[in-house]
Parts: sequence; structure tokens; C-alpha cells
Amino acid sequence: MTSKYIFVTGGVASSLGKGIIAASLAKLLQARGYTVTIQKLDPYINVDPGTLNPYEHGECYVTEDGAETDLDLGHYERFLNTPTSQSNNVTTGRIYQHVIEKERKGDFLGKTVQVVPHITDEIKRRIKLLGETGQYEIIITEIGGTVGDIESLPYIEAVRQLNWEMKEEDCVFIHLTLLPYLSSTKELKTKPTQHSVKMLLESGVQADILVCRSEHAITKEQKRKIALFCNVQQDAVIEALDVSTIYDVPMMMLKEKLDKIVLRKLKLSTKNEPELEEWTSFLTKYKNPKNEVRIGLVGKYVELPDAYKSILEAFIHAGAKNECKVDLKLIHSELITDENVDQKLSEMDGILVAPGFGDRGIEGKITAIKYARENNVPFFGICLGMQMAVIEFARNVIGWKDAHSSEMDPKSKHAVIDMMADQKDITMKGGTMRLGSYTCEVKKDSKAYKAYEKTKISERHRHRYEFNSKYQADFEKNGLVVTGINPETKLAEIIEIKSHPYFVGVQFHPEYKSTVLNPHPLFVKFIKATMEKKK
Repeated sequence: MTSKYIFVTGGVASSLGKGIIAASLAKLLQARGYTVTIQKLDPYINVDPGTLNPYEHGECYVTEDGAETDLDLGHYERFLNTPTSQSNNVTTGRIYQHVIEKERKGDFLGKTVQVVPHITDEIKRRIKLLGETGQYEIIITEIGGTVGDIESLPYIEAVRQLNWEMKEEDCVFIHLTLLPYLSSTKELKTKPTQHSVKMLLESGVQADILVCRSEHAITKEQKRKIALFCNVQQDAVIEALDVSTIYDVPMMMLKEKLDKIVLRKLKLSTKNEPELEEWTSFLTKYKNPKNEVRIGLVGKYVELPDAYKSILEAFIHAGAKNECKVDLKLIHSELITDENVDQKLSEMDGILVAPGFGDRGIEGKITAIKYARENNVPFFGICLGMQMAVIEFARNVIGWKDAHSSEMDPKSKHAVIDMMADQKDITMKGGTMRLGSYTCEVKKDSKAYKAYEKTKISERHRHRYEFNSKYQADFEKNGLVVTGINPETKLAEIIEIKSHPYFVGVQFHPEYKSTVLNPHPLFVKFIKATMEKKK
């Protein structure tokens, strides 16, 4: 099977939603029966986003095979309901690292190593890796950044070469652009789009389809003008209006016939109409909730909601499953104190304490957890949130006032959270944590078992520190029990307080596996618990 390739580029402005358009098109093609995957080419020189501050780049998304990747891969998985891998995210850092390693080994036989052909050849090799697996009929490749960026040029040149090497019907270029609206003259301006397409053409790439982001409907006359000046067919000028939820975008693209136009250009059949019943059912439930709950997300990167992107989306999926609107309040943990915790959290039906790294804002997280525990408010702790729940319990129930994590206080006599043994000699920061999917055995008499309805599960991890199992007996004697454990390492994966209506902490990241068609069971049960509390 020869894979067909769709390349998605962006122009005029960043953050127009290339990832959402790519994921929406993939959803429509998948719904027509094609096997599809999406990859992201990121122009930054970091090897992966694992060492980036969440304020810089939003959340770092982790795949089943332990790749730390761009958050767009989360969108791909949530829309397609299929896992991505190391091969789905390529960065300039990784490309250069590989080429330089080859040069050091002498693989280039004394040749001068250059951007063209050596870097571009490596980009092409990476793009084609997914196609060579034989698993996918169509591969969508999103190129990060905007046309004209210096760092994007090698990627544009690589796909230009690929286009030249392939048959005409094996390759399609979609260019996402912006039509700004000038309120003073009350008109949409097409000139930035024309310039953007021209800039792409200067790099040797002719866009086949233009997806135009706009706040206002595009008239037939404007579509004709754009098509004429940008050298595309008129029906290949696609309108992408702002919508209330990203999950509306596939339906909008279906209405605009984006999938049909793409398949026509790839010379593939359009006879199977897309099967989207489950998707439309999800949208109906999401837009017509019968209940509403208010949940406080306590974290330290709340100024940039993208830092918690997968958690926010997991609440949307679980909310729809429960036919419940989740009113999420992002609360900065640095601003929570013993004096104001009641004022900040008293109106919440549930509290989620989010993941993170470092000691900033953790006392606020501990205070929020104490409030949830003492006031019987449903609580869900993820990764660092679970670790803070262990510390809070040790301090305020067992009575070890100095209890802490060795990450924040290496001298603590009660390091109830400690560094994993296999992490102690590691000095490199990038890609060295416990990453990717690991199995967990769930105890039958637990809230986790009620959620999963099975004893063996698999979840994704991203952490260096863990529950210190030498204290397990002390915790269980006082009412905090370990209900999930890794069978190989014996690490605690899930903790619960039995006497509490809903108090669950997990060392893994359940949000990474939540999708539109498979909402994560722990989020579903957490929402259910908050609905019951409200009643």
C-alpha cells in the first residue's frame, strides 16, 4: 500500500488552529473508512518539549511509547481515538542531532554536511517513516510555525522535494490562513492571504486548498477573488468560522466539503458517506447538559490554560458522558492560604489538584487538599496532585509535621515522596523521567475498580518521584490506602481514602488517554461524584 500525503502549512499569523483543522480532516477521512494518522513537524531546536516551561509551550503531551511531544498530538488522539507514537512528532533539534551524530561517525564519507541535501533528506525520511509501516492510507503532516519563518524553511523545502518526487495524486497542500476583518470599513481583507500564498509559492510550493479563518462569512465574490489571485479552484477556498467548541470543526469542514475536495485531488473514492453518529451524539450531549457542576482546578500555571490542555478536554468528554456542564474554575495555588481557602473553594462541587514540577505553589495545593479532605468535597489528584495528597495526610492525619517530598526538601526525616531508585544517578534532564505506558493492578474493593471495572489497566506516566512504600503500612493504618500498584516495580499508582465520598490520587496521567469516543473512566466517576455531592 502506497500512502498518500497531505501537508498543512500556516500563514499570516500563528495559532490559527492548524492542529484542529488537521485533526478534523483526519476525523472525516477516518469516518469514510480510510486509515489515517497525523504527524507534527516542530521547527524549534529543543529535541522535544519535555524541557520547556509550560508557560512557553503549553502542556507536554506523552504518547504510549514514552515520547514527550507537542500538545497537538493530544488533539490528534482525542479526535481519531487512536494512539500516536515517537514517529508522530519531529523537531528540528531531533533532526540536527541525528545528522550530527551520523557526521561524527563518518557516515557522510568526508562530504560537507549542509541543510540541503542532508537536513532536508533527514526530514523527508522522518515524514515517510509512518508511510513505510503499511498501516496508513493517508498521512497528514502539520508543519509548525508560519510560512516565511526562517526556522520553517528547511521543512518547506523538504516537502517541496517530496511533492516533486511523488505522483501528482499522492500529495496535497492545504494552507491555513487568516482573513482579518476591519471594523472601520466593515470588510474582510484578502490581501494578507494573497501575500502568504505568494510567499509559499516563492519556496516552490503551490497550495491546492486554502482554509480561511474568519470571524465573518466569506461571500462567493470574495471566494472567487481569493481563488483567482491564489491560483486555486473556487471550491478549494474553504471557510473556517469561529465555533463554540473545537469539536464542531469536523462538522463545519464536512459542510464545506473539505474531505471531498481532498479525496478528489488524491484520486480516492468518496462513495462511502462519513459515519459520524457517535460524534454528533457527543456534541448533542455536550451542548444540552441536564446538570451543572463547578470544579476548582488548583494549579500553578493557570495563567496559560494550555498548560492543562488534556485535563480541560478530559472534563469536556466526561461532562458530556454524564450530560453535565463542567464549569471549571482555574485557581492559582500560590494564592491559596489557610486564611482564604474557604472563600476560594467553598462554592466548588469538586477539587482537582493538577500536575507540575518544583516547589512553587505547593503549600497552596496542600491547603486545598486539606480543605477537600476535611469537608468531604470530591477530590482528584494527578501526579504531583497525588503526591501532595500523601504529604497532606502525613502532616495532618498521621502527625508528621515535617513530612515532604525529597524533591522540595531533601533533608526531611519523613520523605513520604522520594526519588525513584532508577532516577537517582541521572543528571540529564531531557527524556529521562519515567515516561509512557505502564501496567497497574487495581484492587477490587476500590473506587478505581468501580471506574475501570477491571483489575489490570495501563496508563501513561511522566514523573521522577514516587510514593515512598516504606511508609505504606503507616498510611493504611490511618485510612489512606494504596489501591493500585505496578506489578513489576511495586510502585504505588493509586491512593484513596476509604471513608471519604470520593478521594482519589493517581501517579499517572489519565488525561492523556481521554478521547471524545472514550472518555476516561476516572474523570467520568469524578464528575459523577461531584453531581452527587451537589444533590
